[in-house]
Amino acid sequence: MADINLPKNYSPIQGVAQQIVSCPHKGVTKQIYLQGKIQELMALQLAPILAEQDGLQSSPRLKPQTITCIHYAKDILLSRLENPPSILELAQLVGVSDRTLRYGFRELFGTTVFGYLTNKRMERAEQLLRSSHLSIAEVANLMGYSQPGNFAAVFKRKFGITPGECLSGKKNKFGA
Repeated sequence: MADINLPKNYSPIQGVAQQIVSCPHKGVTKQIYLQGKIQELMALQLAPILAEQDGLQSSPRLKPQTITCIHYAKDILLSRLENPPSILELAQLVGVSDRTLRYGFRELFGTTVFGYLTNKRMERAEQLLRSSHLSIAEVANLMGYSQPGNFAAVFKRKFGITPGECLSGKKNKFGA
C-alpha cells in the first residue's frame, strides 16, 4: 500500500472532528452540515459497541490500515459531495488500489462507492429541500447534478416522492 499523509493514530472520528472544525459552509448549509457530522460522530462511536453486542467483526479480510484508508475515502466523499473525485483519484488520495477501495466500501458500508455517494447526496438534498429556501435546481446543482431531471429521478427512486413534493412538505416513503 502506498504511503499516505495520515497520522499514525488517525481515526475516522478525528477526521470527522477535523471536518467540523474546518466547516467550509455558512448559514443554513453550515447548520445542516454540522448536524450531519454530529450524527456521523455518533455512528462512529456506536459502531464498535453495537458490533461487539452482535458478536460481529469489522472485517476480517481487511487490515486495520486499509479500513482506516477506506474511512478516509468516505470522509473525502462526504466533504466533496458536489464534485467528488473519480474512483481512481480517490484510491490514489487514500493510498489503496481502486479494487481495494471498491471491495472495502462493500465490506464496510454494504454498498458501492457510487451507491454510497448517491445515497449521501440524496440525504443532503432532502435536508436542504426541507429546511432551506433553495429551489430544486439550486439543490440539484449543489449536489453535483447539472440536469435537474436526472436529480429528480434519483431523488424519487430513493424517497418515493419528487423533489417538488418534498419541497412542499410531503412525507417520504419512510414517513419523514
